[in-house]
Amino acid sequence: MGLMSYLRNRAGLVVTIIGLAIVAFLLGDIINMGTPFWMKSQNQVGNVNGESIDYQAFNAQVDQTTAMYQQQMGGAASPQIRSYAVQQVWNQFVSQELLKQEIGKIGLSVSKDELNALVSGKNPSPQIIQAFTNPETGMFDRNQLTTFLSQISTQGTPEMRQQWETLLENIKNERLNQKYSNLLSSSVYVTALEAQEEYNQRNKLANFKYLMLDYSTVKDSEIKLTDADYKAYYDQHKNGFKNPEESRTIEYVLFDAKPTANDSAATKSTIDQLKAQLIASTNDSLFVVSNSDTKHPFTYIRKGQVSPALDSVIFNAAVGTTVGPFLSNGAYEIAKIADAKFSPDSVKAAHILLNATAEGGVDKAKVKADSIKGLIQKGESFAALAVQFSTDQGSKVNGGDLGTFARGQMVPEFDEAVFSGKAGDVVVVNSRFGTHIIKIEKQIGNSKIVKAAIVDKAITSGKATTDAAYTKANNFFADANSKNFTEVASKQGVSLQKVDRAIAMDNNFNGTEVPRDLVRWAFEAKKGDISEKVFETDHNFIVARVSDIQPKGLLSLEAVKPHIEVQVRNEVKAKMLTEKLNNALAGASTIDQAAQKIGKAAINVENIVLANPVLPGVALEPAVVGTAFGLQPNKVSKSVKGAQGVYAVQVVGFTNPAELVASDMNNQKKQMQTSRAQRSWSAIYQALQSKADIDDNRIKFY
Repeated sequence: MGLMSYLRNRAGLVVTIIGLAIVAFLLGDIINMGTPFWMKSQNQVGNVNGESIDYQAFNAQVDQTTAMYQQQMGGAASPQIRSYAVQQVWNQFVSQELLKQEIGKIGLSVSKDELNALVSGKNPSPQIIQAFTNPETGMFDRNQLTTFLSQISTQGTPEMRQQWETLLENIKNERLNQKYSNLLSSSVYVTALEAQEEYNQRNKLANFKYLMLDYSTVKDSEIKLTDADYKAYYDQHKNGFKNPEESRTIEYVLFDAKPTANDSAATKSTIDQLKAQLIASTNDSLFVVSNSDTKHPFTYIRKGQVSPALDSVIFNAAVGTTVGPFLSNGAYEIAKIADAKFSPDSVKAAHILLNATAEGGVDKAKVKADSIKGLIQKGESFAALAVQFSTDQGSKVNGGDLGTFARGQMVPEFDEAVFSGKAGDVVVVNSRFGTHIIKIEKQIGNSKIVKAAIVDKAITSGKATTDAAYTKANNFFADANSKNFTEVASKQGVSLQKVDRAIAMDNNFNGTEVPRDLVRWAFEAKKGDISEKVFETDHNFIVARVSDIQPKGLLSLEAVKPHIEVQVRNEVKAKMLTEKLNNALAGASTIDQAAQKIGKAAINVENIVLANPVLPGVALEPAVVGTAFGLQPNKVSKSVKGAQGVYAVQVVGFTNPAELVASDMNNQKKQMQTSRAQRSWSAIYQALQSKADIDDNRIKFY
């Protein structure tokens, strides 16, 4: 990833780089040849049908993806972002590996001539077009491609050649995926009969009466469930009890250590003192660094870059004024207005980045930058010089183009240079990333900006609050064991909570953040084990117990029994109510006669379609609506077991839609074929995944 990727928050670029980086990573040799065989299995994060992924390679992608998401979301590092990155990299690995293996099985390939055509032919790959688009014209520049190919073969560094090989692999992979997609799409078709049926399901209207005996009319206390009842339901619904991965049932007790009103008051007192000191400060930048929880850069900001409370005040306050404190997102904020002026809203720019260390120091890098600047001012192509000299791999392939960005998306030195200059300027500036030769191409808009020293103090739990919560947690931990966990919780008046199906990569229980070492312990523990310590988060202390373990695969009846009680009870109720309804239907020629026998009234519904089988005011009842569409008018159905009760139906009549003409038939078929083709991707992936032998060992490392 190019260094300048760290300077800015470009969502589109971030998504593209994530995809390319992960694909390159998956296609590369991810196992070091010199690694002993016994270490390989220990360092495997997981494998798909025997194709493994090494921890170091996987973690490098997690680090990169985490950094990208931080830029995209504009926030600091957090366990949640990293956890999301781990999941995304894993999903990409599994899906790409499954697809790659399937493509290999059916013999799809990309020939050398085909690959050459995708690079330099009449219709190059979209990735080539994107990489070699002239930033000044916005058009694909074939000369730039030719220049790059010439330079990479004669002057290219190992890093440049590796980047090019990665791009070629991406192009090859894209073409293979396209071939597979075309093959899959070609296998999907829709017949005229299917199109007509789909049209009828969406447009044929049914008017009918139904009689319902609700399950709720039978008291739960009247139902005595037997083992045979549970087994009958279990056997009938076995496919729904397959556990895709090992899970645990965990009981736990939370001891709240969140900040109290006293903690808030103490923080308010601290920020009031800091405000007085900030007013008297003669070095506002140093004061922010020394006293603020969030190290806000002491630089110009535009409207919308700070909290709403500050945003509504600082742009109207006089220079020299100190405003606040304001309470925002759990922190008190103050700000001292150092300066105010008008500035462009956004800038379009390009840059060439020199590595000061590689150039022999900042001074030598500056001399070289000035020389390059001189060439640009004499008319040399900025894009060509960027390809030749820039070390920012993320932008050099685009001629150094950085696109259009707002203030605050670059490091302060870079920001100040491009927003203080004017369109057409070429400037040299140093930042922590190196020496930049920047071309300011365009400045857009003009709004007020403010230079403010912002200090905040987060409201945190004080020692008294934390000690009180920990004492309660420690007392519980001392008294509880695997056998009396529930009783001790009740005795001490604390709430016992439970997560039924925790999986290895969970980072929260029922919406509450939990530490990874707690989850790791839970998956190493045996059934009944109580945690070996009091776990802690930013706001809670936690003591836990593993109450059950659900292995991967088909769950046993005993494992699912507590979770299917309601459904099993309804099955038993259905049998009772079916008998009652059948007795009422016996000898009845209309549904109203049957209803009269049991003291109920039949309900009329109109304009029901099969594609949306909802009974108004009741629920989704596909079995009932499906029965109605299968009846002849005026005929009374047999009893039907539904989701909310047992039903009988009598159709009043149907309204048939207009006949499909040839053009409408063709449109219907096209719509259905498009929809099926889209769904087929998901179906294929699910099928490949269900058949695959996938080992997920991430919990060992994360």
